[in-house]
Amino acid sequence: MTRIVCIGECMVEMAPLDSAATYRMGFAGDTLNTAWYLARLLGDRAEIGYFTAVGTDSVSDQMLGFLGSAGIDTSSILRRADRTLGLYMIQLQDGERSFSYWRSHSAARTLAQSGDDISTALRGAGIAYFSGITLAILPPEDRAHLSRALEVFRSAGGTVVFDPNLRPKLWGDPQDMTQAIMDAAGLSDIVLPSHEDEATWFGDQSPEDTARRYAQQGAGIVLVKNGPGEMIVHNGAGLSRHQPEQVSAVIDTTAAGDSFNAGFLASHIAGEPLDQAIAAGARLAARVVTYRGALVEEAVLGHELAG
Repeated sequence: MTRIVCIGECMVEMAPLDSAATYRMGFAGDTLNTAWYLARLLGDRAEIGYFTAVGTDSVSDQMLGFLGSAGIDTSSILRRADRTLGLYMIQLQDGERSFSYWRSHSAARTLAQSGDDISTALRGAGIAYFSGITLAILPPEDRAHLSRALEVFRSAGGTVVFDPNLRPKLWGDPQDMTQAIMDAAGLSDIVLPSHEDEATWFGDQSPEDTARRYAQQGAGIVLVKNGPGEMIVHNGAGLSRHQPEQVSAVIDTTAAGDSFNAGFLASHIAGEPLDQAIAAGARLAARVVTYRGALVEEAVLGHELAG
């Protein structure tokens, strides 16, 4: 059985309901969203673990209970008595979301204080998944611990999957961000960027430019998401083009990319051809954006029935 470990931050999510003044509390975060969808899609065909740090308070206990009930292994998650979870609030405008964050003292910022903790979490895993947000919340020295642990994991035969997920507000300097992202891509076998972000911060003129840049770092598969536009893939066979599923009524784009990554990886892990895995990711993301919130059970059920 394949073990997949997702590394990053799970936060308290406050998501709007039908009334703009009413919010629902949940738990989410980019790598956690992907872990949740992977657990739903793969079931007992894979073991999904999550690695982060949380507090010892009741809301941290609730989060661990939530992850466990979703079928995600929490045994490697670190506990910090002096910290708690970060929190974010979603605001929606015509289906597009913006966020307000309270995370400066979150426990997850300490997840990589020891490289040994990361190595322990990755023991027995076949795939490690992380993101640019995972990097952004870490101090530089802890980022180095994570990089070294992933290097060792990859050299031992593990597969490293990376979503750059550029969030400049989390970085002190855009140059630090772009350098750290490219360094991380150099450790990765599969890179899953979004062209709009990449064009802004790397100056890519096209999705093809984004794909080639990451391929030059050594990634075997680069899959460039492009919103409702054509996706570009670079692998050993060169460049190929893929159309996303069209969505007539977008409700909430939260977790669109995270769910795409899960749909793609679940099919890829199951041995499906690359084009079918891409279609599976696009199909799931197209369903997720027609519901509110990051984690949408109905979208997964529809995906499974359609798949």
